[in-house]
Amino acid sequence: MENLTIRLATEEDLHDINAIYNHYVLNSTCTYQTEPETDEDRALWFAAHGPKHPITVAEWGGEVVGWAALHPFRSRCAYSQTVENSVYIRHDRQRLGIGQALLTDCIEKARSLGHHVIIAGISADQEPSIALHSKMGFVQVGRLLEVGRKFDRWLDVMYMELIL
Repeated sequence: MENLTIRLATEEDLHDINAIYNHYVLNSTCTYQTEPETDEDRALWFAAHGPKHPITVAEWGGEVVGWAALHPFRSRCAYSQTVENSVYIRHDRQRLGIGQALLTDCIEKARSLGHHVIIAGISADQEPSIALHSKMGFVQVGRLLEVGRKFDRWLDVMYMELIL
């Protein structure tokens, strides 16, 4: 995608990150959070990420149009080289290649940081996210049935994995 820049997020990006995320909290099953994230909680989330778990943003035309992050998968030491990814695209900028660019960057960052596995937990009804992860080499490794409830329906979570 021409003129798309992916860079590490800064505190100045948190408002845009939150606006993108909260749209999906209120309108989608791609997150099982049901109440919008507050600015204070987003700041704590940002502060909890360190060099091994970067947060990136995609800028296009001077605007933040997406973000991605690598998160610790579990807190136990033996999981330290396994991360979970998040990728969110501004709702009016989907299907332009931004998600693929952000996920490609996440994979490259995970490799360079010495991580061994990336896990993606995806609501099973989110076919575009499943397709994107499949395209990037992730494979389905599990499915948890009816573990989430949002918009008055039970939702399954699909787990996908990429071994680096």
